[in-house]
Amino acid sequence: MALPLRELVNYCDGLLNTHLFKDYCPNGLQVEGKPEVQRIVSGVTACQALLDQAVELEADLVLVHHGYFWKGEDQTVTGIKKRRVNTLLQHEMSLLAYHLPLDAHPEVGNNAQLARQLGLVVESGLDGELGRAIGMVGYLPESMSGAEFSQQIASALGREPLHIAGIDREIKRVAWCTGGAQSYIEKAFSAGVDAYISGEISEPTVHFSREAGIDYFAAGHHATERYGAKALGELLAEKFNLEHTFVDIDNPV
Repeated sequence: MALPLRELVNYCDGLLNTHLFKDYCPNGLQVEGKPEVQRIVSGVTACQALLDQAVELEADLVLVHHGYFWKGEDQTVTGIKKRRVNTLLQHEMSLLAYHLPLDAHPEVGNNAQLARQLGLVVESGLDGELGRAIGMVGYLPESMSGAEFSQQIASALGREPLHIAGIDREIKRVAWCTGGAQSYIEKAFSAGVDAYISGEISEPTVHFSREAGIDYFAAGHHATERYGAKALGELLAEKFNLEHTFVDIDNPV
């Protein structure tokens, strides 16, 4: 049975507490499609390839982490953005996007889901209380070397991380923040962890890791954020008896 679009959006907004976050983009319904939803396609980014797959799957709604209308970008709907929006409008597909709220959710969020993939036990938020914190702090059930942890990450995510070695010690306590959160390594160091994981890396991150003696793993922006939208889509499908398909558009970054 189809679910009213507004009911689904209200549920997601409430579940993810979107009102708590000051973000770089609008969270929630970004493009309105059909008034009712039966088929959901989820993915990391609302790129053209994902939209084309959603059309083939006859989706009513596309659920993503990276949507449109980012702060500082060109606000005109031209070129690539026009083609993307036109695809949604032509096929009456809604676009539902959650950025920081989906990073932070303690169950279906990107960081919580990454912890499950890597076998990490969550202790607390890295930059606030769980549910509002963008990053997390936790530990490995059994300590391991940096090389062993790097291999564990590679096995779980299907992508070899870039490992910057800290001091020669076993890794037990870990902090992590998915996506482009390399600057959070300073927060991780202040939290007293042995290692920090994010998606992306910048030139200064290497020097900080070496000089602070904290192991750092750049595990891929896309690779670390594959799991939040998928988990949310699965939750919606189960709760409201909807159809859901996660589509992973390959991205090496």
